[in-house]
Amino acid sequence: MVRRIEDRHSGMRGDFVGVAELEPVGEAGLIYVENGQMRFGDTPPMQATRRYFWDFADRLVTVRFADGRNFHSFVPEGQAAGTDHPCGADHYSVVYDFTRWPHWRATWDVTGPRKDYTSVTDYVRAAG
Repeated sequence: MVRRIEDRHSGMRGDFVGVAELEPVGEAGLIYVENGQMRFGDTPPMQATRRYFWDFADRLVTVRFADGRNFHSFVPEGQAAGTDHPCGADHYSVVYDFTRWPHWRATWDVTGPRKDYTSVTDYVRAAG
């Protein structure tokens, strides 16, 4: 996976390169874990990790944070917006694009008083 972040507050660009793994959990879920290196501008790279739970029901994926709180949901087909996520005064909105499956993309726009950025993540299935 490759993620590009354009931070309008700082005027900096961030780049993340890593691996996202989806592992089955329970009867209708996955654990999503991403690990990689994140770099903003000319700063040294840092290790970055995220972990979410994906629950599948009625053609809908519900994404929860690692602590169980709801994050957002989406339909895993075509190109469509997921549900928005308020985070304090900041607002997260996402569009997923599965039209080139098994390659897919998630584009987040985050706006508010503390955050103002666009994050585009491209996923490509690893060979093997």
